Amino acid sequence: MKKVLYFATLLLCAVFTTSCEKEDIGATETVDMAGEWYVTVDGADANGNVIEGFEDLFGLGRIHVLTYNTSANKSNELIVDDLGNFWEFKVKTTCDINGLTFSTNTTADNNLVDDYGDINVTITGGKIIKNGGVQNNGSKADYIEFYVTFSDDPYPAKYGYSSYKISGVRYSGLVEND
Repeated sequence: MKKVLYFATLLLCAVFTTSCEKEDIGATETVDMAGEWYVTVDGADANGNVIEGFEDLFGLGRIHVLTYNTSANKSNELIVDDLGNFWEFKVKTTCDINGLTFSTNTTADNNLVDDYGDINVTITGGKIIKNGGVQNNGSKADYIEFYVTFSDDPYPAKYGYSSYKISGVRYSGLVEND
């Protein structure tokens, strides 16, 4: 009887050990560019310089933007999503993982991933700089910057700026950086 209990205990331990092993899931193709970002939206001239008086153009303060892989998980495609915090766009861009750059294909009629209307969103000059930004608490953080225009936007022509400069740092999750 002792032998049966011993083997049953041994078998039970083997089952628990096997069931607790972690499976290596792996990363997406765009893992180095993917993230949640705290950004501001400023009005910029044709050279990409923020125009005085057009900082935080709509008084939004810092908003969240996401960058993540497409469902195809290709190393040259990246989604940029403002989560409805600014213009309600979710756009597929082309990206260069090695250079950490991204932009939209300007020949596409409509590059929106979700149907937010019949508009064309153009992203230019997108880049991520590792440790290129500073959090509120003074710690280093990844920095993101890109310029965006919308085909249904009357404001640039009316007020004399060229695009929106969206820039900021990777979200840290720490309250002191909010």
